[in-house]
Amino acid sequence: MATVSMSLVFQNPLLSPYHSKTRPLPRNQCYWFQAPTRTRTKPTSSFSSIRAQSGDAARKEDIVIVGAGIAGLATALSLHRLGVGSLVLEQAESLRTGGTSLTLFKNGWRVLDALGVGNDLRTQFLEIQGMVVKTEDGRELRSFKFKDEDESQEVRPVERGILLETLANQLPAGAVRFSSKLAKIQKTENGETLLELVDGTQLSAKIVIGCDGIRSPIAKWMGFPEPKYVGHCAFRGLAYYPGGQPFEPKLNQIYGRGQRAGFLPVSPTKVYWFVCFNRQSPGPKITDPSVLKKQATELVRDWPSDLVNIIDNTPDDLIIRTPLVDRWLWPNISPPVSAGSVVLVGDAWHPMTPNLGQGACCALEDAVVLARKLAGAIKSRPDTIGDALSSYGSERWPRIFPLTVRANLVGSLLQWENPVVCSVRNNVIFPKLVRLGPLLEHTNFDCEPLQAPVV
Repeated sequence: MATVSMSLVFQNPLLSPYHSKTRPLPRNQCYWFQAPTRTRTKPTSSFSSIRAQSGDAARKEDIVIVGAGIAGLATALSLHRLGVGSLVLEQAESLRTGGTSLTLFKNGWRVLDALGVGNDLRTQFLEIQGMVVKTEDGRELRSFKFKDEDESQEVRPVERGILLETLANQLPAGAVRFSSKLAKIQKTENGETLLELVDGTQLSAKIVIGCDGIRSPIAKWMGFPEPKYVGHCAFRGLAYYPGGQPFEPKLNQIYGRGQRAGFLPVSPTKVYWFVCFNRQSPGPKITDPSVLKKQATELVRDWPSDLVNIIDNTPDDLIIRTPLVDRWLWPNISPPVSAGSVVLVGDAWHPMTPNLGQGACCALEDAVVLARKLAGAIKSRPDTIGDALSSYGSERWPRIFPLTVRANLVGSLLQWENPVVCSVRNNVIFPKLVRLGPLLEHTNFDCEPLQAPVV
């Protein structure tokens, strides 16, 4: 119980509210090869799964990545580093840089280093030295220093928008096509995949990589169920201190009954915060930013003043509220990660709650593992691409499934409402039983630099 309970202190912010745009880029040149025609599972959903012959009007592409989020851009960049081109389709007019921030542990940073962008990001964001756990009345339960538990650990928050722009800027011109929303996906007679966009454009792809997020239409087409609501929602925001934020580089966690909150500095002028609360159903979507800010403040009005002040220093339009969801990949029940030459990466495959801080980290891991296997097959034996996709799923599933379940259980335990259970948590589990070191073991991940072979 102690091990699971402590894991939730790694609340991972997922989005960034500072909006910016990047210019649409022209088309990227791709690496051509012969893709396999066999399929291992039958896709099913509202998206078409009929056998269709692609016509002359369909533009030919080798690899199409659907979605220019963290998973999509990281996959495209991983392939690019290995000498394989791809085309990324993004339904928005520019990179979707809205939201708050996300926290990366050492496994995420090892992937970014392998991609060659780690040092560029480190200079912009603070390294979090440790963590403090308190009760809602301000009593400290426990404090930790990450380096004391794991000398190799690295914890830094990163604004989502800056991460996306950093990844996108490393891609060649034309790697990303904006305003390209997927309308239909079909298998063709020659074993390729026909993608039809809302604007009528048709693309015939030898490989399709679904990086289209939690509500992935491609995952639905492959037979995956909708992600399941876990019983709590979260407010998230990014406070702005133009004269400099006053907080030490620590992750601050505050636990109450049926709700919890936290904050950590992101940069010299910005502080990320969250408030997680129980709710039987997600409820209606609220778009009025002033209402969101008022609701978040009301939940913690009598909690430590630092948290309330941080929310007060957050611009109204930089606050979001999201229901927390996940999808458990049951062995022998859930569909495989690939269907023929269509494969999933990141949230499209394994949406998980942010309670371990591993959603973005695992998406980055997926990207480099898939890219290595795919590039190896393309350049040696293109007829084994289906096996490479299957191997990717076999390697990633034993890591992803336990993390998804564990994140869910941790969230459920720390959202307790029973006063007796909360008292045991505050007076026994955290002060006397919890050890942070073993809880960081899931951040171990080896990742060598991605380099194209010398020709």
